[in-house]
Amino acid sequence: MRAALPLHELRQARALTQKALGETLGVNQPAIAKMERRADMYVSNLRSYVEAMGGRLRVVAEFPEGEVMISNFSDVGDP
Repeated sequence: MRAALPLHELRQARALTQKALGETLGVNQPAIAKMERRADMYVSNLRSYVEAMGGRLRVVAEFPEGEVMISNFSDVGDP
């Protein structure tokens, strides 16, 4: 897997169709297509998208001195 991919390429690399991912998320295929075209979205939506593919979302800030994982988003969307 490459280090950087747009969402639609990540989904394709995971061998998932928009329809299949939509079924996992409980939305229709056009909603997945719209999500993949967005340049801006809620962290909770992105997290759900990634988790539906079997992954885990992490938000990391990069500085010259190193990386820091931002923990504010670790439980966004959890009940």
